[in-house]
Amino acid sequence: MKISKRGREIQASPIRKLKPLADKAQARGIKVYFINIGQPDIPTPRPVWEAFCQAQDEVLSYGPAQGFLELRTAIANYYQERGHNITPDNIVITIGGSEAIHFAFSAVSDPGGSIIIPEPYYTNYNGYASFANVNIIPLTLDVEKGFRLPSTAEIEAKITPQTRAILLCSPNNPTGTVYTKEEISRVVDLVLKKDLFLIADEVYNEFIYDGVHHTSVLEFEEVRDRTIVIDSISKRFSCCGARVGAVITRNPEIYEAVLKFAQARLCPPTMEQKAALAAYQIGREVFAAIRQEYQRRRDVLYEELKKIPGITMHKPQGAFYIIIRLPVKDSEHFVRWMLTEFELEGETVMVAPASGFYATPEKGRDEVRIAYVLKEEDLKRAIHVFREGLKKYQTIFG
Repeated sequence: MKISKRGREIQASPIRKLKPLADKAQARGIKVYFINIGQPDIPTPRPVWEAFCQAQDEVLSYGPAQGFLELRTAIANYYQERGHNITPDNIVITIGGSEAIHFAFSAVSDPGGSIIIPEPYYTNYNGYASFANVNIIPLTLDVEKGFRLPSTAEIEAKITPQTRAILLCSPNNPTGTVYTKEEISRVVDLVLKKDLFLIADEVYNEFIYDGVHHTSVLEFEEVRDRTIVIDSISKRFSCCGARVGAVITRNPEIYEAVLKFAQARLCPPTMEQKAALAAYQIGREVFAAIRQEYQRRRDVLYEELKKIPGITMHKPQGAFYIIIRLPVKDSEHFVRWMLTEFELEGETVMVAPASGFYATPEKGRDEVRIAYVLKEEDLKRAIHVFREGLKKYQTIFG
């Protein structure tokens, strides 16, 4: 008997698939610095925990498929404070940003359709494209150019009769690039010209550095009926385990489709929505200190990486990731070796091989993604161990 083609061919997470090797290293007594995954160590706000602890409901019952009105209102208020005309009826609460991606893909495309996504991109897009039976058409970006979007002509060349949407992630996971208003405007013009949808993954919109402005697709009224925004509390409020996200759309047909998808899975988690509501009620002023903390970490990471000969990188403007090109032939082999063969004073490092963030074969084989989610002293030590490991790896494998 065979399982489904989807089950056989869906991509294993490049972020998580080597975790068993890290577990074995820890079992041997090795300390592992985990900078492979975007799990912040910023404390979850106390009101979030209090929302769990103070719940008095006698029955943990189903909620509305689209999420509680109170939470949708709080999210709408958040966007209104940012200058966007969003109402609770534009929002469907999802089980994390991941389900929001799945719903968006399924709403804009029939099986066999395609979505253009600049690569490298968040690797889980691959999994949800498989679930929706849609094809990702990669638009390859270069680290030497700071992963900036190419010309309009280069993007348009990727569009075929099967293309249903273009997806932009800004601030970007995994590159840290923040697209300019001019870059996004070019994509907006294209989706209008070619009658496409525009999906925007904006979950890192609060994490912008050096005074750079975050441009949301919601600013472009001419495509208000074509845009779908993916959102999540995971990184914004350091609530990754809560699994609360949202689809935001002002297109009534998209909204109705997403609502039916949501009804099919019944409802998002009740307690976690109450916790998310508490998070949104804190107010946006909480982000200033968090933003400063991540910028300091970014600066520490960048300065430490500059000490490594032979790497290529750009300075991230947002999120908390960086893609770097290493002087190695196979970054996954290097990462495996770091977890199985190398240790420095009882310590090693886990990063994410970058090939899984690309759809184009052979791309990213000499790159890794690093998440600067550790406090400064730990991050500095992790990059020191990483640098020494890379040096030894090169003497062995060339």
